[in-house]
Amino acid sequence: MSPAQPTGDPAPRDGRLPASVLEGADGRSLSLYVHVPYCSVRCGYCDFNTYAKEDFGDDVGRLTYVRDALAELRFAEKVLKESGLPARPLHSVFFGGGTPTRIPTDDLVRILGTAIEIFGLESGAEVTTEANPDSVEREDLVALKEAGFTRVSFGMQSAVPRVLEVLERTHEPANVPKVVGWAREIGLEVSVDLISGAPGETLDEWQTSVEAAISYRPDHISAYSLIVEPGTKLAAQIARGVHTPVDDDQQADMYLLASRLFEEAGYGWYEVSNWAASVEKRSAHNLAYWHNQDWWGIGPGAHSHVNGTRWWNVKHPVPYAQRLRDRSSPAAAREILDEDTRYMEDVMLAARIRDGLPLGRLRAEGRERTPWLAQQGLIDPQALDDDVVRLTLEGRLLGDAVVRELTA
Repeated sequence: MSPAQPTGDPAPRDGRLPASVLEGADGRSLSLYVHVPYCSVRCGYCDFNTYAKEDFGDDVGRLTYVRDALAELRFAEKVLKESGLPARPLHSVFFGGGTPTRIPTDDLVRILGTAIEIFGLESGAEVTTEANPDSVEREDLVALKEAGFTRVSFGMQSAVPRVLEVLERTHEPANVPKVVGWAREIGLEVSVDLISGAPGETLDEWQTSVEAAISYRPDHISAYSLIVEPGTKLAAQIARGVHTPVDDDQQADMYLLASRLFEEAGYGWYEVSNWAASVEKRSAHNLAYWHNQDWWGIGPGAHSHVNGTRWWNVKHPVPYAQRLRDRSSPAAAREILDEDTRYMEDVMLAARIRDGLPLGRLRAEGRERTPWLAQQGLIDPQALDDDVVRLTLEGRLLGDAVVRELTA
């Protein structure tokens, strides 16, 4: 089951954006997200728009994905130009999923090449693809590097076979250091993803995974707490008593342990769930999201955002492809954010990152709450002296609660 989409207003079939997107456009960057929804197996915890099916009929499937992605790239070029937005080279490109490396490497190369042809790339732009450790060979990584990819993000999740089995991850743990080594030899930057809190996972098992990830010396590590989403296979298993989820206190202990081990190993946190070996190794693409920049999302179910206008594509690959063949927008719906919603999101996103939230961007009520939050140990009192709100380690654990206080 794929996740339900948000409700919104009808999206124009020609994709035209409102005049409000022009305000301040020269000061915003443009990034590209490419959603490849195909996987070899759909993991039980997955709530993303993904499919293990290879072929949907109607000439739509894994091996024809490239045609539809290229068509949406051309559509994006037309819409952005007709909406009056200035030409901007891409700040970053991110291929996510699903498993992008489930489609042929040549297709990934064609999509990136077409994006560069249309938009160009900023000097030093970050270009990332996600990959399952079992879905990529060394020659694939070489081809990606030669095509302009700069970074690969491997879905490690755990180093413990029993935990991977619970998560229904299919890769062999020994493949992770192998593919990380290939990527580093080739000259690609490397990120690895971890997930804490799988049902039955112990603190010792989590420490094993964290220490294994550190030992591979990636440039970047993401460590997410498992959220059991309604409608997933894992949620149903927990409801039937097949699995018992980790409780909130143990999740917190796992976060504290990971943060300590990462910091001791030289990885600095720069966002609640992300650590980098240096400032230069932080994910430029993810920071573009957290700084509320512009991005266009390509692919079934992909989301896009341009200066407070957000839209999302139809989820299923067949209607997605059919709309593009009809030269109309694949968007299912859109929303134009009002001032209060934009303020809430601005505070929420900026508060998550280490650089912090400039105090002047808070409304008066939020500024009045900051001394109390500092007294509670949830925001850094020294950062307040520099007119910045920055979460402490405890504040990161209670991030949503802190944001509620700041926007009350």
